[in-house]
Amino acid sequence: MSDQYGGPNQYGGQNPSGQPNGQNPYGQPNGQNPYGQPNGQNPYAQPNGQNPYAQPNGQNPYAQNPYGQQPRPPQGEPPLWAPWYGIAFPKAFVRFWKKYVRFDGRASRSEFWFWSLWWVIGNAALGIVGGAFDGIAGTGNVGDDGLFDGLFTGAWALATLVGWIALLVRRLHDANYSGLLALLLIIPVLGWIACVILSLMPSNQQGQRYDRPDLG
Repeated sequence: MSDQYGGPNQYGGQNPSGQPNGQNPYGQPNGQNPYGQPNGQNPYAQPNGQNPYAQPNGQNPYAQNPYGQQPRPPQGEPPLWAPWYGIAFPKAFVRFWKKYVRFDGRASRSEFWFWSLWWVIGNAALGIVGGAFDGIAGTGNVGDDGLFDGLFTGAWALATLVGWIALLVRRLHDANYSGLLALLLIIPVLGWIACVILSLMPSNQQGQRYDRPDLG
């Protein structure tokens, strides 16, 4: 007996939607995900159990990427053993002092040159303060460094000396050069120029061999 629409009635073995018994009314075989993904497969194309943000085993997560920018964790500041690519100007000042005696690892160009600017600012500020003291005490001569001027700027240079050398060594590491090239500093003028040129070199991924994550 047929129903009013011309098909077998609901007791004749065919369901009211016109689909054979046992077939998914949306056109997918039973047991198949109606959105086109086999059951058990992650619909976002990542195999189950795999972290889509994971790094390959043994790969340094702070290694240089092909575009010359250092990846950073979403939390912000990378650990001290790692370089900080794209560091902000204020952060460069703090990071210099945190890594004052760290000769291991690497330093980005922004870390190096932002600190260089900080050093110039600090030297100029102390020179102004020292000049003011010299003016009050009458210990300065026109065209010459006064007592306090020389004292303040000399103390600044001495206080930052070790940190400067350590930062240069890390910058050389980042360009995949040996930190021993910092010894060029003992050669007046030519050695200084060579160090400036080397500190301008771009980052090299192979420089991660100088990293020491175990030191924190």
